Amino acid sequence: MVAPDDGIAHVPAMSTISTETVNEITPDAAKAELYAFAAKPVVDPRSDLVGLERAELESVITEFGLPRFRANQLWHWIYHRGAVDFDLMTNLAKPIRAQLSESFRISRPRVVSRQDSSDGTIKWLLRFDDGNEAETVFIPEDDRGTLCISSQVGCTLTCSFCHTGTQRLVRNLTAAEVVGQVLLALDELGGFPSAGVNRRLTNIVLMGMGEPLYNFENVAAAMRIAMDGEGLALSRRRITLSTSGVVPMMARCGAEIGVNLAISLHGTTDEIRDELVPVNRKWPIKDLLDACRSYPGINNARRITFEYVMLEGVNDSLEHARQLVALIKGIPAKINLIPFNPWPGSAYECSDPEHIERFAQVLMKAGYASPVRTPRGRDILAACGQLKSESHKLNRREQRAVAAE
Repeated sequence: MVAPDDGIAHVPAMSTISTETVNEITPDAAKAELYAFAAKPVVDPRSDLVGLERAELESVITEFGLPRFRANQLWHWIYHRGAVDFDLMTNLAKPIRAQLSESFRISRPRVVSRQDSSDGTIKWLLRFDDGNEAETVFIPEDDRGTLCISSQVGCTLTCSFCHTGTQRLVRNLTAAEVVGQVLLALDELGGFPSAGVNRRLTNIVLMGMGEPLYNFENVAAAMRIAMDGEGLALSRRRITLSTSGVVPMMARCGAEIGVNLAISLHGTTDEIRDELVPVNRKWPIKDLLDACRSYPGINNARRITFEYVMLEGVNDSLEHARQLVALIKGIPAKINLIPFNPWPGSAYECSDPEHIERFAQVLMKAGYASPVRTPRGRDILAACGQLKSESHKLNRREQRAVAAE
């Protein structure tokens, strides 16, 4: 999906071109060339201002010799207005803009490719400065627009039903790279707070590549930036962090950033969950559910979401449904039933739709909202559990599966 390195610098990299410049030229042609020119790691000696929290930005700017209020102006331009070029910051004098441009940059991940699903879902393959890649997905719905962002290149975990889990962990994403996914999506979709229009991007879910609680410091910093009322201004109630069950970090997540919590449960016994979500061997179901019951801020108006992928013959019997009801008793919760999304070489099959509906009926009769998640973006491998960096080579089993299709 990446264009061959032909040595021709067709257009500037995405990280150095402003949204205004893109819109001044033919959008489709411009974006096609921008996506093609994401070939090599970027070496930019300038310090990146994206990803710095307010106090950090103030410290950097005052050490640079500018008064503290300039940091507030930069914050406004970077996050409220979406500027990537200091020259656009018209309330700063030209000499100051020139000084800032020499020493600092306002980064974006570079878009290697963009895929648009027939159902409106968009998937971007993004490349960072060191050449590593991750995927970000936008899911439009009638009443919201949800951005699914990644927290790691690859994944710490090896969940057997998840495509991302077949890719080894390369590294954690930085705070700049996490919040940069949101900025990139806003560049392409519109909707920075300054626009004053209905925002297409209304929700964030940390459900992309990686386990966010194994990269908590960077994820928390990025989400505090996203929630800042003078920045991206996204409510904490519109941000959901999904974890496979890193129990020691759950309370800290609730106390420090207070976002919604989603648990990748997927099994009702330790035996099943050990196979599907191996982190269960370290923190079994009882420990996980105890942490859920004590999650800060949990109440009937702010429920924990349990994610449950439906795998034929593995975890989808009516007895499993009754076990699930018993397990989560007393926890303000809803349950997302997720039809398994196949990927090349996967060993599982999705439960029959009628079987899923019967499973859901058991949960609903027990008083739990249990929507069946409509698969989105399957045709571009953008659905839940399908993300995997395109730069990561398919293993032999996956190659054989693709060849057989």
